[in-house]
Amino acid sequence: MPQALRHTLLSVRDLLATAGPFILLALALLLLAYKVLDPNPPNKVVLATGAEQGAYAEFGKRYAELLARHGIRVELRGTAGAAENLQLLRDEDSGVDLAFVQGGADVAHASRADADEANANLVSLGSLFYEPVWLFYREASAQRVAAKPALESFAEMARSGDWKLNIGAPGSGVPNLVKRLLEANRIDAGALTLVEHPSTPAAVALLGGEIDALVFASAPESPLVQMLLQTPGIRLFDFPQAEAYSRRFPFLSPVTLPRGVVDLARDLPPANIRMIAPTATLVAKESLHPALVQLFVQAARQIHGGPGWFQRKGAFPSIENTERALAPEAERFYRNGPPFLQRYLPFWLANLIDRMWVVLVSIIAILIPLSRVVPPLYAFRVRSRIFRWYGQLRRLEESAPDRPAGELLAELDKLEERAGRISVPLSYADELYALRANIQMVRRRLQGSSPRT
Repeated sequence: MPQALRHTLLSVRDLLATAGPFILLALALLLLAYKVLDPNPPNKVVLATGAEQGAYAEFGKRYAELLARHGIRVELRGTAGAAENLQLLRDEDSGVDLAFVQGGADVAHASRADADEANANLVSLGSLFYEPVWLFYREASAQRVAAKPALESFAEMARSGDWKLNIGAPGSGVPNLVKRLLEANRIDAGALTLVEHPSTPAAVALLGGEIDALVFASAPESPLVQMLLQTPGIRLFDFPQAEAYSRRFPFLSPVTLPRGVVDLARDLPPANIRMIAPTATLVAKESLHPALVQLFVQAARQIHGGPGWFQRKGAFPSIENTERALAPEAERFYRNGPPFLQRYLPFWLANLIDRMWVVLVSIIAILIPLSRVVPPLYAFRVRSRIFRWYGQLRRLEESAPDRPAGELLAELDKLEERAGRISVPLSYADELYALRANIQMVRRRLQGSSPRT
């Protein structure tokens, strides 16, 4: 092996041996911080949506597509609706991490304490869109009970006593909402025949004349809404008291379906229609990884941030009407926007730096003072390779009066030979040459002394 390479490798070995404990401590602290902070999110998450062909199902597909770009697989779980979604979120064994929840879908609680207990361990990621209450009815049925093709109040549906109203499948948020509306209008539920079928079979029954009306809450993107709005003989109920409903029920907002918004050429609808709308929110378990919260709220801005039938651009997602405490990471997003690094770096790297930088700074603050002991330790290790021979050299010199000079010179030759094999970095070569000079000095002294016989 060339001498220069040998010296280089030896210097590296000395450096690693000296700084090794320091490096191991730094790695141990990093690993501990990584384990505690858990910066990387799981690559799979379960999102509870709703019935097929509903708005929740359609939006769920968009979320799955956007998060797949970041390596996150979103498993969509179809449900009956918002009420079932809440049950799944509260069930620790359900496997559901997030869900779409309609405002007011939860069962009314007797007290504030009961409501807080029911929402424990659940957080909101923000409100996403208005979810208007769509009450479609047959014009023929309205003519039968009110002698006119358009209804003006809930009370008119209860006049005949045989009005069949589909209020949605159990597990959706609509049955509870409709019962509250009927109670607010002082209509006995027995005055109507309430049917609980999923939205799609109910729409088929409405078109076939088996029921008189159906009600569901959904975003206008729902294919079912689009179809019924353009079906002849089917009319959308106008809520003349929409403002009053919003004052009575805080989770409701008055909205207007503008004239012609469905089809400008056909002028559908032919007039503004007043409606009431709960707000759909994205609710998650409190244990959901913060990085996933950040990804979902970013996706929400892309999906729901544009203009729509009931909102202007930028109105959603929002922190308004969330009903539950906002997740800290979601609150950070609404306050500051996406993390700075995610605008320029891949998600995994930006997320790792974003969640670890505070710990990294803390570790560096701890290690910098400790690192000051590395150079002295390195110097001591290199010099000790030389200084340990001074002990033998001194013993030889001190034993000169008691031992033959020839024997001492022989030992000195062996010592010089061993010293010649010492390898040290060039910066410490002066120490090695000093040792050799001292050996020669002792040799001259021994050779100048009289040998003992």
